[in-house]
Amino acid sequence: MTAKTLLIQNGTVVTMNKGREIKEADIFIRGDRIEAIGEHMEIEADERIDAHGMVVIPGLIQTHVHLTQTLFRGQADDLELMDWLKKKIWPLEGSHTEESNHVSAKLGIAELIKGGTTAIIDMETVNHTEAALEALLSSGMRAHIGKCMMDYGKGVPASLMESTDHSIRESERLLKAWHGKDNGRIQYAFAPRFVVSCTEELLLRVRDLAREYGVMIHTHASENQGEIALVEKDRGMRNIIYLHKLGLTGENLILAHCIWLDDEEMKILAATGTKIAHCPNSNLKLASGIAKIPELLDMGANISIGADGAPCNNNLDMFKEMRSAALIQKARLFQPTVMPAHKVFELATLGGAKAMGLEHEIGSIEEGKKADLAILDLGDIHTAPNDGVDIVSQLVYSAIAQDVRTTIIDGRIVLKDRILTTMDEKSIRKDVNRVILQQMERAGIS
Repeated sequence: MTAKTLLIQNGTVVTMNKGREIKEADIFIRGDRIEAIGEHMEIEADERIDAHGMVVIPGLIQTHVHLTQTLFRGQADDLELMDWLKKKIWPLEGSHTEESNHVSAKLGIAELIKGGTTAIIDMETVNHTEAALEALLSSGMRAHIGKCMMDYGKGVPASLMESTDHSIRESERLLKAWHGKDNGRIQYAFAPRFVVSCTEELLLRVRDLAREYGVMIHTHASENQGEIALVEKDRGMRNIIYLHKLGLTGENLILAHCIWLDDEEMKILAATGTKIAHCPNSNLKLASGIAKIPELLDMGANISIGADGAPCNNNLDMFKEMRSAALIQKARLFQPTVMPAHKVFELATLGGAKAMGLEHEIGSIEEGKKADLAILDLGDIHTAPNDGVDIVSQLVYSAIAQDVRTTIIDGRIVLKDRILTTMDEKSIRKDVNRVILQQMERAGIS
């Protein structure tokens, strides 16, 4: 079967290649890969997109997302982390059905695609992960995804509490069934929720299985001071020290948040190549704090960006995350030069690719790489003027998700002229309003 071809013409291409070139160029895509980049290419193609006056960027990569929580947007506002979990999120997650988790995933994926995000690292809830996997498969989104693992802790609903053996068995079953699906577009990652929710036995078995299967581990760490105190009381040491002692730190581990780190922990994360997913707006909304991202970068740590879940952020807009990632550090350090736009955009593209272990496949627009792209129209009033302005600064400080016109994943157009091509947005909107009311009733939340 002949691979389908696509030619994107006349766009301003933000390549994010080694030279960080920004140039007027055409992009020729064959199948799922970029075959050629050049000026005024005269090539026959099955489909053409005229990107004149528009900006073509690498697809944005979010390295910490909870698709399972998108349905809960607006249900848990203005709460501290542990109250947020115990009073709202855990009861809602525990009352998920196969249908509600499928609908929640579709809602999140649709928003991500419409905002130019082409790849995610997703932590599901304890049950019904296959429903989210089905949504990812049909939508075209690229993802590392894992079932949430919880076998320990106080205040956890019975619907979320598992035995260690069951948690491992189900995770391993999902991995065998789904890892590498659709030519590697979907990959499995073990997802223990955080130390507070996991026995040491579970964490050690996850460590060994991740090595055996060659997959990633995705968890939360050091998000909140209360969490740190719980871990110290229960395990006798600080969070990162504990994970390091168990042999979990390393390049296959991605930790969401990492706000409350001491100097020793920062050094451990940098030295071991452990990945850190920075979630600025979630950290602000939950009043968790501000991670020391510039300091970690100076130490050589691997940093990327994610929106986290909709109920602790209220959107999955990577443009808002980039803007916040830049601004909060300037205010924290009283230095307007820290976290410049070009560095932040790098974290949202190449940084995300490295976090996923896919830096040779995605994160930049280069010949031979996967065709994961977004096309933006920066010609609206909120981005004017365009002449004489740094494009990357526009993307970080002025652009919004609604500026994305087209999104392409694996060479497949999944958003065209703001219309989703693999999902029915109208039916998603209708379903979520019906399903959330049913779920609130099951969870006993008014």
